[in-house]
Amino acid sequence: MRAEREWGTDGGALLVVHPHFHRRRTGVTAHTERIVTELARLMETRAVGGNLEEDVPRIAWSELWRRIRQEPVVWHAHRNNELLAGLLLRWVGQEVRLVYTRHGGKPPGRFTRFLTRFAEQLVTLNAQSAGWMGRPSQLVPHGVDLERFTPPVDRDAAWKALGLGGQRGIGVVGRIRPSKGQGDFVEALTPLLPELPASEWTPVLVGLAKGRDQAWAEQLRVKTGGRLVLAGEQRPVVPWYQGLSVLVNPTHFESFSMVMLEAMACGCCTVMSRLPHVPSFIEHGRTGFLFEPGDVAGLRELLRQLLHEPERARQVGLNAAEEARARFGVAHEARALARIYHSALGG
Repeated sequence: MRAEREWGTDGGALLVVHPHFHRRRTGVTAHTERIVTELARLMETRAVGGNLEEDVPRIAWSELWRRIRQEPVVWHAHRNNELLAGLLLRWVGQEVRLVYTRHGGKPPGRFTRFLTRFAEQLVTLNAQSAGWMGRPSQLVPHGVDLERFTPPVDRDAAWKALGLGGQRGIGVVGRIRPSKGQGDFVEALTPLLPELPASEWTPVLVGLAKGRDQAWAEQLRVKTGGRLVLAGEQRPVVPWYQGLSVLVNPTHFESFSMVMLEAMACGCCTVMSRLPHVPSFIEHGRTGFLFEPGDVAGLRELLRQLLHEPERARQVGLNAAEEARARFGVAHEARALARIYHSALGG
């Protein structure tokens, strides 16, 4: 017999399903894994689809097909094809309600805006994205798993365990491509490297580079005189956040930066592009540092200060970890979504 969870103020039982139909792992994949696991503590929440971690709660298609004919189900889609699947299930389901989260960092196309009008509830990650959608939405920022992403006991030892050399690490974590800003990071950092002994700071890019981006990443390494380390895609990524002293996120656009929150929770000193949603998470100079997207000179000046003042970077990282634990846990996100599911059912 399935266990039913009590949730919300009225204590109603509900099955929530998050589909994942993407063939490769992305930031949306990691979010789906994180939020399904957290929501499962509040109510019966399952994922359906492939390419997810083994410990994520799942539901088989056969069981889902049976249950949508018997009870209310909330289908929470994160991509257009998943929302289309939800519309098909609604035709045969007794009471299927659709929730859609818009993750994209650019204005949506007409088809996306058209599709979302069939969802009972629309979730956006920041005010800019909400304005793009052209209909009312619920603003729910992502949260970080504070049980996984924690500061290290000894950051120097954590960096040494990665085996890259140098006393400290500075780098970028995320998919390697021009729009993610790794080129700005290298352009800002390269003139500073002659001022720093190789035994002190090691620059690194952590992330997957595919196709033409592989050759581009190698060109970035050459620009630094070979000092830049291309670490490739890393799973798990937590040891890298715990080892790096300074985490730079120079992305040119993004709807929401989980790298920012994960790095903060791990006590990294985070240097972040001032995207529209970022100032509500980072207080410049106290919990991190902000620069305008694409402003290489501004980024260089921030890096110059931090590379010569590692103690300042350490203190800002400690402040960031404290802020993340107080405000940005995934439990906050899960409770907000539970209220939205209740609204989707007309509660």
